[in-house]
This record gives sequence, structure tokens and C-alpha cells, in this order.
Amino acid sequence: MKRLSLLMLLGLLLAGLTAGAYADGAKKTPELKVATLAGTSFDLAAQRGKWVVVNYWATWCRPCIHEMPALSKFVDSHADVVAIGLAYQDADPAELKAFLAKHPVSYPIAKVDPANPPAAFAAPLGLPTTYVIAPDGTVAKRFVGPITPADLEKVVGAAK
Repeated sequence: MKRLSLLMLLGLLLAGLTAGAYADGAKKTPELKVATLAGTSFDLAAQRGKWVVVNYWATWCRPCIHEMPALSKFVDSHADVVAIGLAYQDADPAELKAFLAKHPVSYPIAKVDPANPPAAFAAPLGLPTTYVIAPDGTVAKRFVGPITPADLEKVVGAAK
């Protein structure tokens, strides 16, 4: 148990050390083009003018599963917000689709390879990891750990 606690503490420390790469207000404009499980394409650049929530998650991650309905509700209640879920695990697309049938979301999901995550986003040090992209395409905020609609509202609402 002590070893697990130590590993978790180390992960949080590393997250803090690497936070500068995606600090609040950073002017980095990440690129993301992924194929969704529904067979469509999601291009972050095509979402300019909207807020975009990029959410790394996994089927085995309880906090991820817990935040998914709230994230869907937030996106559905904000016309200027879209989301993309990035399934960060080595799983067959059929397995992910079966999981999503039991845990539906209102936003597209794409499978990403944990050994080769999207280049513009750092590999998550913990799940869930969520990036909020501002309408100009820059990273407005990065969250490591579970988020709530209130967390998202603070970022989106502060800019209005």
C-alpha cells in the first residue's frame, strides 16, 4: 500500500513539473486529427470559434467513467462547446463500442495508441486528463484528474 501511495505521489509531482508545457494561458496551438469509433474524422483545427474539451480516458478508470455523463451534459448545454474523448488504452474498437453502449456519451470517441499518443498533447501522466482548448485554438487549461461541470464553467465562463 505504501508503494502504491509513493507511486501516486511521484506521478503528481511529475505532473506538476511538466505542467509548464501546457500551463494556463499557454499560446500553444495543438493539432489533433483522429478517426472516431463512429467512422468520422475529428479535426481540432475545424473547431476554431468553439471551446473544445479534449478528454483522455480509459474503460478501467473509475473517475473517467464517473465524469463522462457530466461532461456530456456540459457539452449538450453549451452551444459553443464541443468535446472529443480519447480512449487511451490498448483495446479493440469493438470492446470500446460495447463499453460505450453501456456508458453512452454525446460526443465522439477516438481510440489512441498509448505507445504513440497525439504528438501535440503530452502523454497523460494520470487519467482522466482533460485539455480545454479556447476558441482561438490555444490551450486554456489542463486538468489531471477528475473534472466537474463547475471546473469547465470556470474556464469557459471566465473568458466571456
